[in-house]
Amino acid sequence: MRTPIDWQKSSETVAYPDLQKVPNLWVKVSLKHNRTYIYSGQKLIYTMYSTAGRFQKDPASGKYKSVTPTGTYATRDTRGDWVYNPNLKLGANYYVSWNGNYLFHTVVTGPNHQYIKSEAKKLGKKPSSPGCVCLSVPDAKWLEHGLPAGTKVVVTN
Repeated sequence: MRTPIDWQKSSETVAYPDLQKVPNLWVKVSLKHNRTYIYSGQKLIYTMYSTAGRFQKDPASGKYKSVTPTGTYATRDTRGDWVYNPNLKLGANYYVSWNGNYLFHTVVTGPNHQYIKSEAKKLGKKPSSPGCVCLSVPDAKWLEHGLPAGTKVVVTN
């Protein structure tokens, strides 16, 4: 893993694997550890720094849980170079959908496409997003252009 964490660089210092050629490809997101892992079957092949949903107190249980849903999902064909949510006044680059409105994408931007550096500095360190999984700029671009639709995504606490 690259240290210190740099949201403008890849999470690892090795070349990205060609995801189109990875057998038994799947993705695991660890909300508590702020990491996203790429697997070939049981073999870990790449680790990314990530930041997902903030932890909030669940009124029903009284326990803290992420606003990012846990469970098993699959990536979709929905992907692109920029997405913007006018309600949140937040955008991001290089996105891939994995659960409807939940996405893998870069650290967040404002409406002017400028990265919000105070949020970017939280990458790999602290949950801060409204629910999506934020990645470094190169990591998100790699996923947008290489992660096949239908790839299994497992999100865990």
